[in-house]
Amino acid sequence: MDLSLNPPAQDAAADDLPPPARRRWLRPFRTDRKAQFGLVVLALLVLCALFGPLLSPYDPTETSFDLTLSPPSLAHPLGVDDLGRDVLSRLIVGAQVSLVVGLSTVALALVVGVTLGLLAGYFGGWIDFLVMRHIDLQWAFPNFIIAVYMVAVFGTGLWNVVIAVSLAYLDDFARIARGMVLTIKQEQYIDAARTVGCSHARILLRHVLPNAGAPLIVQATVSVSYAILAEAGLSFLGLGVDADTPTWGLILAEGRTFISRAWWLGVFPGLFIMLTVLSINFVGDALRDALDVRETG
Repeated sequence: MDLSLNPPAQDAAADDLPPPARRRWLRPFRTDRKAQFGLVVLALLVLCALFGPLLSPYDPTETSFDLTLSPPSLAHPLGVDDLGRDVLSRLIVGAQVSLVVGLSTVALALVVGVTLGLLAGYFGGWIDFLVMRHIDLQWAFPNFIIAVYMVAVFGTGLWNVVIAVSLAYLDDFARIARGMVLTIKQEQYIDAARTVGCSHARILLRHVLPNAGAPLIVQATVSVSYAILAEAGLSFLGLGVDADTPTWGLILAEGRTFISRAWWLGVFPGLFIMLTVLSINFVGDALRDALDVRETG
């Protein structure tokens, strides 16, 4: 009699699959040009975030009033801003803030949101009531408005922005996790785990969470783009990180006054934000196709 706590069909399928089939989740990245483009752009973004000061041709804070509002040229490929600072250098260094905010925000929202969703879906009762009413309350307001309110409460600064944006977006992870748990906890292998005396924590971590991972991973990739856009929006409104730290949203905000005379101050930061968000969405679509059983079965 097989008392395995994992779904037998899944185990048997994993044993019978040849090595190429086990790696078929890579197939979308091998054939999807959009996903490949996204990976290349994200790789460049990571390089800029890790080695920004070394890659930037100029000091992003160095001013040269003789070059104020100079258009793109060989010396300054993306032009110069109103204080004589090289726009390309500031955008390269600003990638670090965007990556830190995007990843840190999603990591915090993922941990808190998934924890709330798992507890609400598994135990139900008053825990489910409190979590769902909180989610309903958050859904009554746009996420960006919630982030603005949180920044007003916590104050500006990099980590305050991370906390504010993560609190604004954790409801998406909680809702997905709860929905998955409500389905998974009805499976026979969950009943078998309870029968042999597994604790609630073991059931949640070893059997429920791994089977709910695919949609959460896809949501995480999409949320990174939302977080980058939220940080850019907050910086544009003057509610982001410190003014001395170059960020894409802050660069865009500083250039709006001169947009009629210096188009490059608004176009290039906007292009950086657009390409980053598009690339993350392309990779997220490929991950969705790779992790969807109906697509890869």
